Amino acid sequence: MAGVVLVILVCQVMPVTFFHPALLALLPLLFALLAALAAGSLLQPVENMEVSSMTSKRLFNSNFTFLILGQISSLVGNYTLKFALSMYILEQTGSATLFASLLAAAMVPTILISPFGGILADRADRRMVMVGLDACSGAAVLLAALALPKGHDIAVIAVLLVVLSILAAFESPTVQACVPQMLPEERVLQGNAVVNQVSAIASMVTPFLGSLFYTAFGIQPVFYATVACFFLTALLECLIHLPPVASENHLGLRAILRDDFAATLCFLRREQPAIVKLLLLAALASFFVAGTVVVGFPYLVRTVLGLSASHYGAAESAMGVAAILGGLLIGLLAQKFRPRHLTAVFLLLGLCLLPAGTAFLAPLSSWSRYLILMASFCICQMGCSVFSTYSITLIQARTPAQLMGKVMSCVFTLSMCAQPLGQLIYGALFDRFAACVYWVLIPSGLILCVIGCGSAGFFARLRENQAGPIK
Repeated sequence: MAGVVLVILVCQVMPVTFFHPALLALLPLLFALLAALAAGSLLQPVENMEVSSMTSKRLFNSNFTFLILGQISSLVGNYTLKFALSMYILEQTGSATLFASLLAAAMVPTILISPFGGILADRADRRMVMVGLDACSGAAVLLAALALPKGHDIAVIAVLLVVLSILAAFESPTVQACVPQMLPEERVLQGNAVVNQVSAIASMVTPFLGSLFYTAFGIQPVFYATVACFFLTALLECLIHLPPVASENHLGLRAILRDDFAATLCFLRREQPAIVKLLLLAALASFFVAGTVVVGFPYLVRTVLGLSASHYGAAESAMGVAAILGGLLIGLLAQKFRPRHLTAVFLLLGLCLLPAGTAFLAPLSSWSRYLILMASFCICQMGCSVFSTYSITLIQARTPAQLMGKVMSCVFTLSMCAQPLGQLIYGALFDRFAACVYWVLIPSGLILCVIGCGSAGFFARLRENQAGPIK
């Protein structure tokens, strides 16, 4: 948050016209450095750079520090660009639905291509994969920035969103596969928590940055700042040193795809069926949360309660803080948290929806219902952050290095499928039960509680190590 505070102070002290658009490219770097310092990360001495980060017991060793700095830079640039594009499309067409449709359409190739991203992460040098993907992302944004003034701007934006989504489908499993390779086993949970916190902070900060830059300078400087962010990320990733992952690269492409898919399915079905069950439970949680929080909350605040956009914005900020606190919590409890505790987290997700639904049964004012909704969904966001971070860590602990990318791509793909499905179904449910939304919230909470109770035995048998399959 230090970077955001600095930006706010500078903008209040100096007039907007002081800034040259080229200076915007330096702000993500400044934000990344300040965020890393605020987290207490210190780089290792340059003379020790060739030593593998696995020999260090620190969380913020050189490799992980460069990875996080790169993630901050790329996420801030990417999220800021997408927010500015939503404002640009709204101004040009008057339709907010158009941008949402473009994002939804861009998710389709991402879902289809994500499994191949896992194969690439396990077959190639992961550092060079990340460098190449971020460099390609920067080049794509640069080409779009040059093409935008020439006309067909909506088509250019649509193509850009699809390209960025495809590249993200390759990069996400690669980044997740790198975390256990960079950190000792006892630090992996904290490392995953930091990665989630970076994403949560970026999603909370970028609406402010996007609105500030777009209002002050227009869409073109935002494009160029994003290009600088992606190229900066590629530069930081060049400084990462990872040991190569053993793989058989002498096979043909068709044989590689066949063998890798077969090996992944065999591993998930026979050696670690617990990962499949954990993935399904995580997908169920994502389905309900995406439906009730992402779709239901803005609908309840704006349409059902009739409150202003500022009320919704304040609640969104509060939920972003809650997600960050969830990451901090699981990081602090890394040595004490156990798989059996996931039952309580799952129950918490369901219990949070019960008071939210009950508020619409009781004779309460709109303000009171708003406060109950915000408190319930903030706790839900915190629980989701804890559940997803710990689940990913469990999956990483049970997955061999040569399959890490492919299994992480399964996590990414299943999550990508569950979220839009939940949004679609809950959008229809809230429209159908607009006058009695408690028929949506209370049953959803009860279903989550039943799933949590039914999974208690599975979580109790689950272990953090890889000592044999758990059925």
